[in-house]
Amino acid sequence: DYLRFLAQLVKAQQRAAATVQTATPDAALIAQAQEHSMPLLPAASHIDPAWRGVLDQLVDAVRQAPALPAALAPVLQALRTMPADERDALARRVLVGMLAEPQDLAAAPLVMAALQVSFADRASRLKESDIPYTDPATICPVCGSAPVASVLRIGGREAGLRYLHCGTCGTEWHMVRVKCSHCESTQGIRYQGLQSEDGGQKDEVVLAETCDQCHSYRKIANQEKDPLAEPLADDLATLLLDLLMGETDYARASMNPLLPMSEAEEGAAP
Repeated sequence: DYLRFLAQLVKAQQRAAATVQTATPDAALIAQAQEHSMPLLPAASHIDPAWRGVLDQLVDAVRQAPALPAALAPVLQALRTMPADERDALARRVLVGMLAEPQDLAAAPLVMAALQVSFADRASRLKESDIPYTDPATICPVCGSAPVASVLRIGGREAGLRYLHCGTCGTEWHMVRVKCSHCESTQGIRYQGLQSEDGGQKDEVVLAETCDQCHSYRKIANQEKDPLAEPLADDLATLLLDLLMGETDYARASMNPLLPMSEAEEGAAP
């Protein structure tokens, strides 16, 4: 049911993306980020006001969706009537993962969906030469968010290369394979996936890349196995793999922005 709800939400995102208009960063900001190897537009401190209009569009679209859960109605009403400053404060809490209050957790998927449209629009307006090389290379060079997953590309010069995928602005940046996307270690990297009853590997499209140094994991989607593999969507579609990884001593390196969890849930033993 939740995945069906998200399917409706991302269709609304697509419609909103055709109307949003965000500001382009100026040359001084770009030069500063490149000089200091820092993200160009750290998300929590560079929220474009256009995101509020996107949120209104998404809320209205979800309201019109069939079989709307009754529990969602007051959340939608609260978001639609929330003052601009409170909306921005909520957006910052969502971006940094401070979701201790139940009402914040319920609103987070819609808020994040609106922010994704806004940040992706702004990232799409950048030239490749505008984007700095960040240190560490494990965060998005555009908005500073953690990658939600990584993807092995197919086709042309990018065939076989691994790219990290930002769950906030959709930017992808290269990181060599067999290297932890969380701590950058090259030692003790392994891949775990779902297996069939006879012990054979069942799903090679999405695997959990584990690191014995920081004891974290992050999923990797292989377009060589499925050309339509998409890191954000396929991460959500493989929650069974997360449940099984929860029985190991590896903790998830970062959460999917469209499946938020409270601080208590994130701090629970894996």
